[in-house]
Amino acid sequence: MMRRLLLLLLFVAAPVLAAEVTVYKSPTCGCCKEWVKHLQANGFTVVAKDVPDVEPYKDAHGVPPMLASCHTARVNGYTIEGHVPAVDIKRLLKERPQVRGLAVPGMPAGSPGMEGLFTQRYDVLTFDQDGRTAVYARH
Repeated sequence: MMRRLLLLLLFVAAPVLAAEVTVYKSPTCGCCKEWVKHLQANGFTVVAKDVPDVEPYKDAHGVPPMLASCHTARVNGYTIEGHVPAVDIKRLLKERPQVRGLAVPGMPAGSPGMEGLFTQRYDVLTFDQDGRTAVYARH
């Protein structure tokens, strides 16, 4: 019985733990580098691609301008825009909602990669192919 439970847990967790995140970012952005470290510390394999302009990647993956941040990422068919916490990406990959992706617009203080002297509350939003958004998590 214990062996079956262990195998089930490995099967369920494997897609999330094995997820490779491709991050498109500026080569000079320090907070993007810190967000990459946050993902790696939370079990993600990250391929960071330094690009001269992230806008074409935002456009190609349907990120509405109002949700823009400093970096754009792709994981298992989803787009991740900005400083989205790893816990929310793991939840997204587990639940597999019918959305285009998750976004944290702007660069809120205290979000992963933006840690510092103070923290502000922020929302993680889902967005779909029509640009509709909904709150996915609050931090």
